[in-house]
Amino acid sequence: MIIHDMAVAATIPMLEALSQWLDKGAAHPKAATLIEARLAPDMFTLAQQVQQACQYALDGVSRLSGRGPHTMPDLETGFSGLKAQIARTVETLRAVQPASLDGSRDCSIEIPGNLMIAFNGETFLRAWTLPHFFFHVVTAYDILRHNGVELGKRDYLSQVGQYVRPKG
Repeated sequence: MIIHDMAVAATIPMLEALSQWLDKGAAHPKAATLIEARLAPDMFTLAQQVQQACQYALDGVSRLSGRGPHTMPDLETGFSGLKAQIARTVETLRAVQPASLDGSRDCSIEIPGNLMIAFNGETFLRAWTLPHFFFHVVTAYDILRHNGVELGKRDYLSQVGQYVRPKG
């Protein structure tokens, strides 16, 4: 259950928040330029950050369930396409059964030079999938915010609102 909570329950709220940020981006006066905006010349664009966040979430559950690497789908562009990609990703994640994810499963990754990164499922999720996922989510947030979209901590942590209640 802990693997499922980390791979699914931790990523879905962030993807839903990301979709809400894209709504704000689409309504912004600079909307036409935001999709291709990036923080630095060697970094991915906003569209690519969203695509990568979805890919890391899906690749994580694919490998943890023993299906191997997830093949990156046709990539969406534009605000509505990116929101649709997020919605498909969330739908796929919601269908993942906790028992299908195995933290002891071999999730090693081959890398160039006839090398590999040796991971069991738990280490793969903790050291590879989640850091990459959150990097791309926060970078999408940063691109939007850097370009004047009004976003703040409440937008980033919007899922925390369900836990706010009076003391006592």
